[in-house]
Amino acid sequence: MTKLLDTKQAAKYLGVSAAFLERDRWAGAKIPFVKIGTRSIRYRLSDLDEYIESKVRTNTFSLSKFLGGE
Repeated sequence: MTKLLDTKQAAKYLGVSAAFLERDRWAGAKIPFVKIGTRSIRYRLSDLDEYIESKVRTNTFSLSKFLGGE
């Protein structure tokens, strides 16, 4: 069975605020979520782990910033 976390639990797991996750959903959801019914939002633990892994960096240098991107 897949472990599902509500917004508060997911925020605690990631070390961010619930508002951060709410803004992420409104802005296009870089962090995948599951919508159950009309109002219930849940996050799969495996998706949160994948999101964390995607943020691993070996330095703080951003090539896109250097080249004039974001």
